[in-house]
Amino acid sequence: MDRKNFLKKAGALGISGFMSGKVNNLGVVSDRSERIINKSDREYWISTVDKITKPVLTALSQDKLKQTMPVEEKPGSNRKRYTYLEAFGRLMTGIAPWLELGKDNTPEGKIRSKYIDWALKSLSVAVNTDSKDFLNFNKGDQPLVDTAFLAHALIKAPTVLWENSSRKSQDNIIKALKSSRVIVPYYDNWILFSAMVETALLKLGADADLVRIDLALHTLDSWYMGDGIYGDGPHFHWDYYNSYVIQPFMLTILDVMRKHHHKYQNQYDRALKYSHRYGEILERLIAPDGSYPAIGRSITYRYGAFQLLSQLAWMDTLPSGLTPNRVRSSLTKVIKKINKAPDMFDKDGWLNIGLYGHQPHLGEGYISTGSLYLCMAVFLPLGLKPDHTFWTGPDKSSIESEIWSGKDMQADHSI
Repeated sequence: MDRKNFLKKAGALGISGFMSGKVNNLGVVSDRSERIINKSDREYWISTVDKITKPVLTALSQDKLKQTMPVEEKPGSNRKRYTYLEAFGRLMTGIAPWLELGKDNTPEGKIRSKYIDWALKSLSVAVNTDSKDFLNFNKGDQPLVDTAFLAHALIKAPTVLWENSSRKSQDNIIKALKSSRVIVPYYDNWILFSAMVETALLKLGADADLVRIDLALHTLDSWYMGDGIYGDGPHFHWDYYNSYVIQPFMLTILDVMRKHHHKYQNQYDRALKYSHRYGEILERLIAPDGSYPAIGRSITYRYGAFQLLSQLAWMDTLPSGLTPNRVRSSLTKVIKKINKAPDMFDKDGWLNIGLYGHQPHLGEGYISTGSLYLCMAVFLPLGLKPDHTFWTGPDKSSIESEIWSGKDMQADHSI
């Protein structure tokens, strides 16, 4: 079957449903059929987005997320009150740029149109105090984190997610964002969550607390460790939090703030320089088979570990040593490697805790089903149009693959 006919049928049935032909009453794929091979990388990415995203958005858009979504967690963790906003906020931060491309009559555009409708309805339900699925934005500490991820999504897709929302939903969104202000962030990457919420309020034309933003940005500057790495707090941690949170948030916040006041331009330029270096490091961590070091906490966010590299690609500002098609090829290898695990999903299509399949002991006490949807952050480059060189360039091996194949390469250097 050629690509045009594949997408035509996929648009009618939903990509995952087309692949398996088995869909439950919420439109969620309930088996783990092999994906159709020989698709373009973009089609493969969209098919993965569809498989992971559909259970969450179909349920929430019907006001049935709490009724439908399972909650896997460590015994005694009590994460149920947080997990639903985790799933929605983290998922949206990954697909927002793709949704922002809008609706059109292309085969992909018709698929995207369906997701835009689900996302808008889900957003309306999530912030409506009268809905059964009204989400927790301010009780406990965790809601600050995922309010920030949802805020990040609103910044990435202001036309589709904000301007296309009803006035009532817009008012409810602002109330939800502001309600998280009662949560005091920890003295680590969490200060960026407060800053991101305020940045979204500024972007959306609401009253923003600029002090929270400015304090977070200056504090992160003081935590810079060198060679493209920030500390998570005053100390260095071997993990992927520079990509899960710190550098993607810094770039977005500073991008908004430099347009608000020119004094932030130099700090943005500096943060971008550091991000370029860390992006190079991330790409070099990808082994020839698509695996990467399972280092540090929150490893069950799976390919969300490469959010920064994906964000740089989406922003069209990759470091000079990384071509867009190399990054696409490298990230596709990671996605395919992780997707090969036979028990990544439960029988109803929800993510299981793990990195390569179901590995519940890899999850910390703060990890539950909803947490896992930060994996969606790898899909940010779908916000680039299909004719962008990121998608159209020929496959290109990762730098590590080329070095270990014996090819002579330029030596790596620190900043």
